[in-house]
Amino acid sequence: MDSTIFFINNLLWGSLLVYLLLGAGAFFTIRLGFIQFRHFGHMFSVLKHSRRSDAAGISSFQALCTSLAARVGTGNLAGVAVALYLGGPGAIFWMWLIAFIGMATAFAESALAQLYKVKDGQGNYRGGPAYYMEKGLGMRWMGMLFAVFLIIAFGLVFNAVQANSISAAMDVAFGIPEWASGAILVLGAGLIIFGGLRTIARFAELVVPVMALAYFVIAFVVVLMNLTELPSVFMLIIKSALGLEQAGGGAIGYAISQALMNGIKRGLFSNEAGMGSAPNAAASASPYPPHPASQGYVQMLGVFVDTLVICTCTASIILLSGQFEAGSGVTGIELTQRALSHEVGEWGSVFIAIAILFFAFTSIVANYAYAENNLIFLEQDSKNGLLIFRLFVLAMVMFGAIGELPIIWAMADVSMGLMALTNLVAILLLSGVAVKLAQDYNDQRKLGRVPSFDATKYPELHSQLEEGIWDKHK
Repeated sequence: MDSTIFFINNLLWGSLLVYLLLGAGAFFTIRLGFIQFRHFGHMFSVLKHSRRSDAAGISSFQALCTSLAARVGTGNLAGVAVALYLGGPGAIFWMWLIAFIGMATAFAESALAQLYKVKDGQGNYRGGPAYYMEKGLGMRWMGMLFAVFLIIAFGLVFNAVQANSISAAMDVAFGIPEWASGAILVLGAGLIIFGGLRTIARFAELVVPVMALAYFVIAFVVVLMNLTELPSVFMLIIKSALGLEQAGGGAIGYAISQALMNGIKRGLFSNEAGMGSAPNAAASASPYPPHPASQGYVQMLGVFVDTLVICTCTASIILLSGQFEAGSGVTGIELTQRALSHEVGEWGSVFIAIAILFFAFTSIVANYAYAENNLIFLEQDSKNGLLIFRLFVLAMVMFGAIGELPIIWAMADVSMGLMALTNLVAILLLSGVAVKLAQDYNDQRKLGRVPSFDATKYPELHSQLEEGIWDKHK
């Protein structure tokens, strides 16, 4: 089984997805007029009114925090260390690049999710890639395929990855046995996921901003302590990305390929741009301005915060500490703990353990929310069906806490790759719709209006949309 998983992983990530992700990001960046650069400030402007919500949807800010709860986790603290270990410092450069161009992809997929959202049986907004595949492309089979991949990835495998990092960090910092950490995680996650989407959104809204700010402050202090070394660290990253640190031609090619592959894999695992996960949270919001594109801007900001801010913080701590050593065998969360402890003392290991506990725990509950959303799409959300699924989710949390890291990361890469492949095909086919949404929104901004979406202006789209959701904005 292990060899099969690693074979599929290498097949997906050896070339196919790397080129598709970069190509899709570049495509949307160009088609949307370099939106992530030209409208960078507007991402923050939209947040001013992002706390509004209604009976059908959570607020834009809650949707952002829910998506950040899923994004900001193991990938930011352990994944960066893994990327450094496997791909060298140059991997960080490729993480930055995939984030910058991925911001445009994130805009497109989240705006599409808002446009094609529906109301469930309880009157709450639901949506995401499975829904825009069914409604926008008329391909329910494709949506069902995506939903299955997402449920496997986010409901099961990714939660094992998060639990693995938590248990490892608790063992290093406090000597807590992995099985004990797993049991505590199962209990805590169970209490929240049985409360449903709104409980998860409220939890994320409270925890995510605090934990992200605390981690940023600590990283900023480390940078200040090593300010004179910062330019050389950035030069090391760039030189390694371009293979300038290696001696021979063969070594250069291999180094670049390893940095590229590991940087993009770990970057995607962290920021999830193009993967089709964040749109599940984006679709649940009641955005202001009342236009699908406004949530696209909000989720674009999520990619920026995740990778360009938090992942950079981790990379800076590790590289400035001098604890990174290729081939040493020290990687993952242990490397991050050693690096911060070297800089600030023994309490650094404890801080990372607490940070990963909050980062990864919020990821577990947000991941579950994504999976439940797609279970509803598959019409498998009966009372007994949800109970059984929740128990499976909690079982995978326990499995991850006591399992081995390499096979768990490989399973995560495979499931993430299949999700991304399906979603990227869909959003490329719907790229014309995403461009229309961006143009309509920004045309109204230029006229000094608060943008609102009028579905009747687009008869080719109107028949695809859920009745009553966008008609009220006429």
